[in-house]
Amino acid sequence: MGEESGTAFRDRVAAGRRLAEALAQLRGSNVVVLGLPRGGVPVAFEVARALDAPLDVIVVQKVGVPWQPELAMGAVGEDGASTINPAVVRAAAVDPRELAAAQAPARVEVDRRARLLRGGRPRVQLEGRTAVIVDDGVATGSTARAACWVAHAHGAARIVVAVPVAPPSAVAVLSEVADEVVCLRQPRRFEAVGQFYRAFAPTTDDEVVDLLHKAAG
Repeated sequence: MGEESGTAFRDRVAAGRRLAEALAQLRGSNVVVLGLPRGGVPVAFEVARALDAPLDVIVVQKVGVPWQPELAMGAVGEDGASTINPAVVRAAAVDPRELAAAQAPARVEVDRRARLLRGGRPRVQLEGRTAVIVDDGVATGSTARAACWVAHAHGAARIVVAVPVAPPSAVAVLSEVADEVVCLRQPRRFEAVGQFYRAFAPTTDDEVVDLLHKAAG
């Protein structure tokens, strides 16, 4: 979806409600809404409520080339899910032992974050379902791209990335790994996600825990 009218979203709640309208056709289907912590969860909460779908977080950690950490060679998720970018691994000449050594601390961090945010609840299973991955906005698309990889690894049958705002370049990146990208606004002048919100205070872990608890109830 393309550029929308208006200058900004009031806050993440308002953005989530407007995003839910664009996803209304998914209501009643076998959908799981996955918020990217932390800022994506308040947006995802509104989407899940409107679609009458379960809400969960998708906790991912990008795995960088050991001597060039900003270059992602893959990602890890929960329950042992992992994916690699073979082209990057080959180009960087990363051997299996180096790959495993880079993945290990990422797995520890993913498990820690997931336990913290869910408060002990199990992960919502994705096998055979449509995974709607939601964030409050996307700048480069790298984290959402990693989330798509992990959702595939968890068995999702279809992946939809849904965000209020992202530059066209990021939408193009995500279109390579998602079955559909729904983006309300695609400004060509893009500096940061926060510039498109009137209120954009950081979301805390406690707020994420509270929203997941409310959704589960």
